[in-house]
Amino acid sequence: MNRLMTLAEAAELIRSGAALTLAGPESTLDALPAGNWIAGTIPYFMDACGGVVSTEGKVFVTSLPVPGKTTLAHYGADQLKSILGNGPDNGFTVAVVPAGSAAHKTFAQEAVNDADAFLKPTVGWVSGVHLSELGKVTPKVYLGTTGQKFEDGVVVAHVALPDSQLASIEIVNIFEPGDGDTLRFTDTSFEVGDCLINGEKTNLAAYVQAKGLADGKLPLVGDFGGAHINASIQSVDAAASKVVLYAPVFTGVDYRFAKPVADYGASFRERLAAYPSEGVSLSCNCILNFLFGGLEGQRLGDLYGPVTFGEIGYQLLNQTLVVLRIQ
Repeated sequence: MNRLMTLAEAAELIRSGAALTLAGPESTLDALPAGNWIAGTIPYFMDACGGVVSTEGKVFVTSLPVPGKTTLAHYGADQLKSILGNGPDNGFTVAVVPAGSAAHKTFAQEAVNDADAFLKPTVGWVSGVHLSELGKVTPKVYLGTTGQKFEDGVVVAHVALPDSQLASIEIVNIFEPGDGDTLRFTDTSFEVGDCLINGEKTNLAAYVQAKGLADGKLPLVGDFGGAHINASIQSVDAAASKVVLYAPVFTGVDYRFAKPVADYGASFRERLAAYPSEGVSLSCNCILNFLFGGLEGQRLGDLYGPVTFGEIGYQLLNQTLVVLRIQ
């Protein structure tokens, strides 16, 4: 099950004992009964009717697979190594982390270096707020078994699958590296002052302004051994001569700004044609795709889920669509 529900419908499902991941506005999540669920705040969704903004009274519900043994927990920012360590040998982990928190930054910078990062599938998303509330309201995550909500840490659902089933993560990225300059970074960080552009030390803020890239529509695309991983621009501070990113850039990786995308909706639909809906257990898309692609009211096939402040597919991602499939 992947769909928007009313508060009453979601509460009834929780009381039935179902294991769930939820997404919705804080006021709605606060009103839910305790149960076998984890959640994060967000008011943006992709549903059967297309892109939706719902600020009250609706919650997006994703059922965790049955049969399967599910363990729910909250990990502090200093406990993140335990997430993979406690993950099932056959199964997956769903993780939700609040945007801008210490856990968000730690997970983004360190998860990819864990020896088990690509052996035990971890999927999930970064909770957020309505864009009109940025800087005013803090994103939250919830552990439904206790009814607690947190501004930091990661809530997870460890799901062990029977030997007859296998979980896999698919990352749909409509962006490809452009043919322009090559960028390299001397630190793994969400904030960048100077970097190396074609081998020459250059201020990134001045560069993106000169190139007309400060609007953030085009991400930096890193070449991770042939895999394309995005790092999207959050803001450009000309006075401080720095660029703030939604995901960190890493040392030792070649980055280029992405090729322009003429039509987000068409690009996603074309890519998703290769991804059948059978076996999909969970999916999420990025708020930047939702905004820049004008996806409110648009359908992107049969993949539904929250629209988030970042996606997790083994590591933190930006401007992608992430799918968990169980076969």
